[in-house]
Amino acid sequence: MDAEFWHQRWQKGETAFHEGQVNRLLEQHFQALNLPVGSRVFLPLCGKTRDIAWLLDKGYQVVGAELSELAVKELFAGLGLTPVVIEKENYRHYQAAQIDILVGDIFQLRQADIGRVDAIYDRAALVALPEIMRADYARQLIELGQTAPQLIITYEYAQHEMPGPPFAIPAAEVQQHYALLYGIHEQVRQVLQGGLKGKTSATEVLWLLTPL
Repeated sequence: MDAEFWHQRWQKGETAFHEGQVNRLLEQHFQALNLPVGSRVFLPLCGKTRDIAWLLDKGYQVVGAELSELAVKELFAGLGLTPVVIEKENYRHYQAAQIDILVGDIFQLRQADIGRVDAIYDRAALVALPEIMRADYARQLIELGQTAPQLIITYEYAQHEMPGPPFAIPAAEVQQHYALLYGIHEQVRQVLQGGLKGKTSATEVLWLLTPL
């Protein structure tokens, strides 16, 4: 699974992973991060998620990383914002009031590119990556966020019943990636109504990661 896979998905409109409304777990459990208004929240592989509008409306700053420039253009159009676009060495920086989106390969970004991160909200990034990439991704997030607290949404299901993404990520794998630096707290565990993509029964899990 490479960059071209995701570019093709956006170009063809094959974006079933995009939720047309604010994620209910974000609305119900974001307060678990205990962030003051004005804090800066990092959304990896953010797409054009409506969660960004919700965070901005609540008074938070947002920084995101996204591979697809098409998705980012649609994000800003949906927000009704005209961004300033700045060319950088490894990415293109879309900027407006309280929001910074970096268009490029997240694995090529450095902590200085992202800037201050008070928390990370990972709704559809970890689960979008195949197993072979997830350990590297977790290490990159820890570096970019400087072990900022995280909210992560994962799915548990029989992987053989459906190819990802989103991929199945068992609790043991979350522990494997993060337990050395974080306290790992299961906030929500619930059966996904209607199954995952209507193809297989699945459990949705919300994790809160707090730095040790």
